[in-house]
Amino acid sequence: MDSDDALVGRLLSRREAIALLAAAGGAWAGWGTAGARPPAPPGMCVARPRLEEGPYFVDERLNRADIRSDPADGSVRAGVPLQLAIHVSRMASTACTPLAGVLVDVWHCDADGIYSDVRDPSFDTTGKKFLRGSQRTDAAGTARFTTIYPGWYHGRTVHIHFKLRGPATDGRSFDFTSQLFFDDAFTDRVFAQPPYASRGPRTVRNERDGIYREGGSQLVLAVTPDGPGYAAAFNIGLQGV
Repeated sequence: MDSDDALVGRLLSRREAIALLAAAGGAWAGWGTAGARPPAPPGMCVARPRLEEGPYFVDERLNRADIRSDPADGSVRAGVPLQLAIHVSRMASTACTPLAGVLVDVWHCDADGIYSDVRDPSFDTTGKKFLRGSQRTDAAGTARFTTIYPGWYHGRTVHIHFKLRGPATDGRSFDFTSQLFFDDAFTDRVFAQPPYASRGPRTVRNERDGIYREGGSQLVLAVTPDGPGYAAAFNIGLQGV
C-alpha cells in the first residue's frame, strides 16, 4: 500500500476528471490516441494505477529508442512494428505539467513469449538484450520507442512493462512501475499474421489475467495503423513528484 508521502498512480474520480477537463478548456479530447504523437497538453493528464514489476526487469540502462535488436550481434526480433510514445506529466490539484528528464524503461517478450537477459525454466537468454531500452522524456514529457507488437506466454495476457524514474521536486527520487495492455480483439487480428500465427491460440485473455484485473482496463493502448505496423501513445499522470 502507498504511504501518504509516496509516489501515487491511481484512477481519477469522476469529480477530478471533470475538474481536469475544465482546466484544460476541453481541449483534451482525442489526446493519447495512436499516431498523433502530440506533446502533453497543458493542464491535462490522467493518473494510472501502479502494477507489479514482474520477474523479468533488468536494469540494463540501454539508452536507445529502437529496442528491436540485440546489441551483441545486431539481430532483430521478428514481429509487427510498433511505435510507442509515453507522455509523462506531474499532476497537482487541477493542473498537469509535462515532466522532462524522466528515465522511461520499456521491456517485453518477443513474438515467441521470450524475454531477453533472463534465465527461466523454459529458456535462458542471459547476455541478450533484445526488446529492452530506455529514453529520457523530452521537454514535452514524451519518450518514444520503436519495438514490435508483443507475443504471449502461458499465464499472462499480452502486455508491455514500463518503469519511470527521476528526481522529485524536493530532491527525492521516484520510481513508478506499471504495465500496458491491448484490446483482445485487436490482438487476435495481429496474431493472425506471421510470426505470431504459428504459435496457435494464446492461453490467457485480458479478463482472465490477475494483473489486468487490478486496473488493466485503464492501461489499454489505443493502436492505429502506422506504415507497415502500428502506433500507440499513452498518458501517465503522476502525483507526489
